[in-house]
Amino acid sequence: MFEDQNKNKMEKKTVNFTEITPDYVLSFTKPTDHFLCPLSANIYNIQFLSFKIRDFETNQVLFSIEKDPTEEELKVEDTDLNEEDYRTVRYHFGPNFFKLKKVGTNLTFSVGEKPVKNFRMIERHYYKDQLIQNFDFNFPFCMPKTTNSWESIYSVPDLSQELIENMMRHPWLTKSDSFYFVGKELVMHNKAEYNFSETLEENGK
Repeated sequence: MFEDQNKNKMEKKTVNFTEITPDYVLSFTKPTDHFLCPLSANIYNIQFLSFKIRDFETNQVLFSIEKDPTEEELKVEDTDLNEEDYRTVRYHFGPNFFKLKKVGTNLTFSVGEKPVKNFRMIERHYYKDQLIQNFDFNFPFCMPKTTNSWESIYSVPDLSQELIENMMRHPWLTKSDSFYFVGKELVMHNKAEYNFSETLEENGK
């Protein structure tokens, strides 16, 4: 199906997102250059309402965001939308993050008119072009017109001191791709960038 050996160099215009499978994204060895599906792929109207990251052992909140209930629902046809900004989150965790053993996340989301079966998230983390860790979670079923909570536990990977120092020295070069499938159908793709330095530097190249 995908004959190009360098899977992350696919031309944006030629990608047929309906053919992208979980096994395919699990073969990636570096972050994608672009989003692999349009916003319109979210035919289940899955909306993220709140997201929190915490130290699993102490419950200290590391990051928290909640959608403004008065905010209007995003219109896919909005031509003024900066898609990169809308679909990319930046986290500044600082160097102490590497002292943690586990982190917990809690995602609250709603679904639209259709039932959602086998809602699967595959999240792949990289430093530059090196895969650091892969996470794979599955939410079995969501009834239509419901709000759901999804809690996940991440083990902080055991990294070499050299790699940790490089990640701290070069903010925003640690990245992740989050792919959301319903069954084998790709419905959402978001990105994140991470800063493990002391300060909020803009560049780390």
